[in-house]
Amino acid sequence: MSDYIAEIKNLMGQADSLSTTTPAQIIACLTFTLLCAAIIYCVYRFFYRGACYSENFAVLLVMVAVITAMIILTISSSISLSLGTIGALSIIRFRSAIKDPLDVGFLFWSVVVGLTTGAGMVPFAVIGSLFIAFLYVLMTLMRTSRGTYLLLVRYSDEAAEDVAKVVDDLGGKLKNKTVYKDETELTVQIRFKGTDTPFLTELQEMNGVSNAVLVEFTGE
Repeated sequence: MSDYIAEIKNLMGQADSLSTTTPAQIIACLTFTLLCAAIIYCVYRFFYRGACYSENFAVLLVMVAVITAMIILTISSSISLSLGTIGALSIIRFRSAIKDPLDVGFLFWSVVVGLTTGAGMVPFAVIGSLFIAFLYVLMTLMRTSRGTYLLLVRYSDEAAEDVAKVVDDLGGKLKNKTVYKDETELTVQIRFKGTDTPFLTELQEMNGVSNAVLVEFTGE
């Protein structure tokens, strides 16, 4: 019985060591974490260049930053608790596939924000987030305005020469060619500047062309 009481006192002593973090410190930590997470959210939302923007992933970035800060804030005052938390988290497996490599960078950015704010390095988290945001926005704006697209054309044999001439003029790179009984379907990668696409109208007006589609190519 005495051993049981001693163990309870030991656990209560560990709880007291964790209670040294005041509610004001917790609120301040989470507030600065949300500030940095808001920067990540805005950069991702307004400068995302992928094929399909995901609002759920943008919200996830905020949640990851806050949750990471909470974990670091909890385990920072106890070595035994930190080891136990690491062991518990090591059994977690995430199966969601991330298609865009830039999403990995944003996710890692959120984790780092949570780590730094949870560890009390708030100036580092804020200044680092602003610097990364500036760097990403600058690189996004400096990217060439020439977009990469996939041109899909379906035509009969009578339009083969005319379609080939248009594709050559565009400097297209053949990606796929499917031959049906009466028609041929081409998938060509092209690059051009601006949104003016007169070649689509030219292709559509050709005799023998049944379909012409232009799709932005993002590598996905």
